[in-house]
Amino acid sequence: MTGVPPTGPSTGAGDVSGAGDVSGAPGGVSGVGSAGRSAIPLTSSGVSLDRVHLIGVGGAGMSAIARLLADRGARVSGSDAKGSHIVSGLSARGVTTAIGQRAENLELLGEPPTAVVVSTAIRPDNPELAAARERGIPVVHRAEALAALMSDLRSVCIAGTHGKTTTTSMLTMALQHAGLDPSFAIGGELNESGAGAHYGTGDVFVAEADESDGSFLAFTPHGAVITNLEPDHLDQHGTAEAYAAVFDQFVDRIQPGGFLVADGDDPGVAELLERLAAAPGAGPRVIRYGQRAGVDLRIGPTTRDGHTISAEVTVPGGAPVRLELQFPGEHMLLDAAAALGAGLELGVPAQTMAEGLASYSGVRRRFEFKGRAGDVAVYDDYAHNPTKVRAQLTAARAVVPDGGRLVVVFQPHLYSRTRMFADEFAEALGRADVAVVLDVYGAREDPEPGVTGELISGRIGGDTQVVFHPHLSSAAGAVAELARPGDVIITMGAGDITSVGPLLLEALAVKGSGDPAGAGDDAAGTGPAARGEDGR
Repeated sequence: MTGVPPTGPSTGAGDVSGAGDVSGAPGGVSGVGSAGRSAIPLTSSGVSLDRVHLIGVGGAGMSAIARLLADRGARVSGSDAKGSHIVSGLSARGVTTAIGQRAENLELLGEPPTAVVVSTAIRPDNPELAAARERGIPVVHRAEALAALMSDLRSVCIAGTHGKTTTTSMLTMALQHAGLDPSFAIGGELNESGAGAHYGTGDVFVAEADESDGSFLAFTPHGAVITNLEPDHLDQHGTAEAYAAVFDQFVDRIQPGGFLVADGDDPGVAELLERLAAAPGAGPRVIRYGQRAGVDLRIGPTTRDGHTISAEVTVPGGAPVRLELQFPGEHMLLDAAAALGAGLELGVPAQTMAEGLASYSGVRRRFEFKGRAGDVAVYDDYAHNPTKVRAQLTAARAVVPDGGRLVVVFQPHLYSRTRMFADEFAEALGRADVAVVLDVYGAREDPEPGVTGELISGRIGGDTQVVFHPHLSSAAGAVAELARPGDVIITMGAGDITSVGPLLLEALAVKGSGDPAGAGDDAAGTGPAARGEDGR
């Protein structure tokens, strides 16, 4: 299996910043540059990353790069169409930021940047990207910048169709517990720190690897994890075969003597491992995890207690350890076993890893508790493909009290994904007692005739109560009206559905003449804004 890393940025079909009104003062600039820091030489394919401007800096992936570059001593600026707590946080760390995207933002540092960093989601006609090309400023893909940041450390890249963010976060937290202080770049925010990136003092770098556009082929990791492999992002890759092939190429880029931790239960991963075994050369050391016989890290029978799930896991050459997590769902145990395997390969004792995993408290937008109004609990989740929707709804069933209902408010993400997997989404959503389906969040894609949320809602069968409510702006009120005491409500999707939770708590409080409990900052609209990341 061979692979070639990308040599320049891809340009996707959507605007990284999404649509909608700009919050904050249009064109406003905040923060100060990091000129006072001593720059550490850092290059990507010969391009200096001394002064860097990032387009769409408010996204999870792009903000991580900005934070890491600033921590390494680079002077960093960035722009986004919308203000957010992420952009404000970057400004506070010394990144010069602007709200609104225009060519003059390339001068935020007082002189042109040595490189402009973009993601695949940036359109070719973005004014800042167009100006950079016109002026001859090198344009570097986000993944290439991340590869440069990882180049002198023991990097572990976590890939897979779903579960990447959770597994990356679990591994990071367990390594922190072990005292390694790893650097990390995660497509989400750790609940403990509120950050998705950190440049540590240790020699390990843990990174979420984005397969959506194939940009993870820029990495040459010391080790890798593949959580699962099933068709997705076919708008970019075209066919299921092409999508699987890019994972083959990714595995081929693991450094000699490195390791691969892989889900031994997943059919797609099993096929990849068969191809790997038949390929010439030694290949990486493979550690399989799962619930089937014959894997290296075998998960035993599970024990559930409300939000908690636990199981004993066999460890090659050592005593079994017990993994206990503060989250429901066997898929969480699989992610923890993957993190355990990577930690063992990095030299951390199994029991130390297990203790660190037990302290893991999650990532924002991964079955995140938003609050309670009366007897109704509200959660928010990033699930946006059928397998993850199915797994999360199955896990959530464990926290529904007797007499309560599981209610999902689902926003489809991408027109192409909705069209191709409408049946699968319908089957997954049918696991809820009530399914409210919103219209499609297009993110980087233009609308397709006939592709709406109703394509999914119209196919949900069984006893599930189905509501197609296309308008996000009135969704909170509509869901509050149908809610009953004892309901567990999950807002779900990768778009701006995350804004509904705080509004729903307010609407439920008005309905019940009480105050929403536990809503925290998100009730005031300061919580994370999901932007249809897919690696942005």
